Amino acid sequence: MLNVFDVLLSVAISFTITFLAIPVIITVAERKKLFDIPDERKVHHTPIPSLGGLGIFAGFIIACLLAVQFQTASEFQYFLAASIVIFFLGLKDDILVISPVKKFIGQVLAAFLIIYKGGIQIKSMHGFLGIYELPEMFSLLLTYFTVIVIINSFNLIDGIDGLAGSLGLMATIVFGVYFLQAPNMVAYSVLSFSLAGSLVAFLIFNFQPAKVFMGDTGSMLIGLVNSILVVKFINVADVADVNFPILAAPAIGFAILMIPLLDTLRVFAIRMIHRRSPFSPDRNHIHHLLLNKGLSHRNITLTLVSVNILFVVAAFLTRDFGCTWIILTIIAIFFSGIAALYYTRPEPRMFVAKSLKNEVNSSRVVPLTKDTILEQKN
Repeated sequence: MLNVFDVLLSVAISFTITFLAIPVIITVAERKKLFDIPDERKVHHTPIPSLGGLGIFAGFIIACLLAVQFQTASEFQYFLAASIVIFFLGLKDDILVISPVKKFIGQVLAAFLIIYKGGIQIKSMHGFLGIYELPEMFSLLLTYFTVIVIINSFNLIDGIDGLAGSLGLMATIVFGVYFLQAPNMVAYSVLSFSLAGSLVAFLIFNFQPAKVFMGDTGSMLIGLVNSILVVKFINVADVADVNFPILAAPAIGFAILMIPLLDTLRVFAIRMIHRRSPFSPDRNHIHHLLLNKGLSHRNITLTLVSVNILFVVAAFLTRDFGCTWIILTIIAIFFSGIAALYYTRPEPRMFVAKSLKNEVNSSRVVPLTKDTILEQKN
């Protein structure tokens, strides 16, 4: 019963603090002109405050400090230290913009804190591709790679209203529920629900039409927390002494984070094939492909979250098939869907629009897009 109380306390605290903080952040950002300015790569059309991650971090960190029992979960001091590193890294990038190299160094530092000090490490592949226990050096390299990719995956998927927050909320709820029923894992459930409470409050202001963005401050925090949760889940979910052991834990963990993970790895690969930095911006993300199909921000978010949930359920129901089969099937279906989006892009229709540059009754032919429709309405 005490475990449930700690979780409810964390949700209440994080939600309340974030919900009260976001309007203040919006007001201050508007006065100080701290906006995310639209450009050719971004999908919003008006300047919007991008410091919502401040509110997410405030609710999350205070809830953890008040609800986590640090005397029985000493590693959490390093998790929170890593969160603070990510917070200042993201805040500086949101306000001043920092180079990808400096951002990467900060992410490595945060990963160091949770791996070396917090004990978060992938020690086994659990049968994926026939591999079980890993050599220490390979284990460390794989864990660093996993943490940094997950941090960046939520950062890069944060391209439309509500998407990163909703995917992060779904993941933290799934992990939180599992850790709540596992013995001696309540601190990880508190970690999950502390972030979930903050994200629920944030999404009230971020769902289309967004009044605020989370910025790198929020998206990288979501990635960091979920990297901790998924590695811990993989390590403990299939051991015999948990209440509900889960076979193929890596596959289910992979399914929980599949949308941001696979989209990021796909985009990174495309950029490197074209000899560009993997951190260079473009419009190749899955949400851009769906925008080209004419879907709204709200519909894209609901579609991708629903698809992600379906894959989690499917992975759980087919867990007896083993990690390799499940993960390869998820990858195959995902990339088949991406290929379908690429090869079924609608051709832009043409229509006659009045010229806004002349007051005479002239006309011009332009592609029928959301931008031109808005232009005609205005």
